[in-house]
Amino acid sequence: MAGRPDWLEAGLATLAEEGAPALTIERLAGRLGLTKGSFYHHFKNIGVFRSALLEYFEARCTTGYIDLVERAGGSPRARFGRLLDLVLTDEHHPTDLEVAVRAWALQDEEARATQERVDHLRTEYLRSLAAGSGVPAEEVTPIARLLYLVLVGAHQVLPPVSPEEMRPVYALAMRLLPDEPRSNP
Repeated sequence: MAGRPDWLEAGLATLAEEGAPALTIERLAGRLGLTKGSFYHHFKNIGVFRSALLEYFEARCTTGYIDLVERAGGSPRARFGRLLDLVLTDEHHPTDLEVAVRAWALQDEEARATQERVDHLRTEYLRSLAAGSGVPAEEVTPIARLLYLVLVGAHQVLPPVSPEEMRPVYALAMRLLPDEPRSNP
């Protein structure tokens, strides 16, 4: 019997491959080779599932990455590098998933609220890393936005920019960071 995480993983895969309209009990049960009864063992209804899926997306693709980076520690520049490696190499975080959640957010208030929160959390984390790297205060927000918008834009163009193609783009962007934190006189 599949557990709650299995249903959520199936939901992320379905969302990435087919979009939010495909998030139906029938489609998810078929994907897992299970009955609807198994679904109802874990979720009251499809609305509850969709809410749980959005929470799972946020935890897996935002707070989970931040937690991993923070646990590894290191300088802000090292944490930037670790974050980029995670984002560019995680096979469980396909570009299609990011695009699908953004598309869902255009049609659904709860998805929109989640996407806004995710965008805010990600940008704030990048701001904290930039500030810790010694970026001048007036440049912290623009650099954080630049780094994040490059990622979002890479997902939105057709065809999406591959992780391999993103590495030199981020290497260039990372040159905007000071080599060492600047001390205040």
